[in-house]
Amino acid sequence: MTQTVAALPPVSEAARARILSAPRTAEAHRALMAETPAMNALQLGGQATRAMLDPVLTVAAWNVERCLFPAETAAHLAPVAPDIVLLSEVDHGMARTAQRHTTEEMAAHLNMAYVFGVEFHELDLGGPTERAFCRDDFNTLGWHGNAILSAVPFRRTALLRLDDHGHWFAADSGAADPDQPRLGGRMAILAEVPTTAGPLCVVSTHLESNAAAAHRHAQFEKLLDAVEAFAPDMPVLIGGDLNTGNHLPPDFDWRRETLFSMAEARGYSWAFTAEGHTTRPSLITPHPDRVMKLDWFAGRGLTCRDRGLLPSLTAGGKPLSDHDCVWCQAEL
Repeated sequence: MTQTVAALPPVSEAARARILSAPRTAEAHRALMAETPAMNALQLGGQATRAMLDPVLTVAAWNVERCLFPAETAAHLAPVAPDIVLLSEVDHGMARTAQRHTTEEMAAHLNMAYVFGVEFHELDLGGPTERAFCRDDFNTLGWHGNAILSAVPFRRTALLRLDDHGHWFAADSGAADPDQPRLGGRMAILAEVPTTAGPLCVVSTHLESNAAAAHRHAQFEKLLDAVEAFAPDMPVLIGGDLNTGNHLPPDFDWRRETLFSMAEARGYSWAFTAEGHTTRPSLITPHPDRVMKLDWFAGRGLTCRDRGLLPSLTAGGKPLSDHDCVWCQAEL
């Protein structure tokens, strides 16, 4: 069990100064993470509308790229009518998204409960295209992370840190970005939800983009170990942006990722993921280097009844994200 709170404690000005002045090492990063309460807790909120899910349920997984438009993003899910939504890249108290709690707003529009966890504490406003959306020159909280929305209450939740060495913080990681100074790292949220056929474990995760296949393999193996400890006898559905193909030149082909066969050897199926690429140009990423297949479901102890992609373009042609939404219908 991870500590759950109604509101994540903000980072004080003194703590922010310590983060900014700390040496860019893995050791310093671990110390800063330990002393930042919001990095070790999950926020619960919203309101579930049902007591239990049916044995056949629909799950959507969507990297919403900061979630610039929470209301439109929530409304866009209507054709899928998901019972569970697994979100990546949601902002909370960031200038680029008008200081909003984007997860909370989406949950309110969908009449769902939510659990939100911090991936990064952002120390600046973001890249040039993100700054164009900023009305303020500061972040009220600076949280950026993952979430799960649910039509039923959560029975248990847990936060899993996939990176404690400061991949985007420590200078020797080779991934630190001076334009995006940040504390934190990739993570996953695990949750148990009730169904009339028994409990189900759902997982929202986001693997590393600025690394090659071996790094993501290790992250996903750590995640599967945590799921085994959290829900050893339950059916499981893991969804999210796995960043497959990144840093795999020359063709950046997801098929060369080793995490797929590793998960299959442990009883997971990737059949819940629809065919096709899942990225597109967006308002924040107007000219992506390539079109990729990054977003996936892996299931255990479940049967896939249907699956698909929901393009992230509104009826007027506005992209809500640089990722399309993947969805599946699974049966316990």
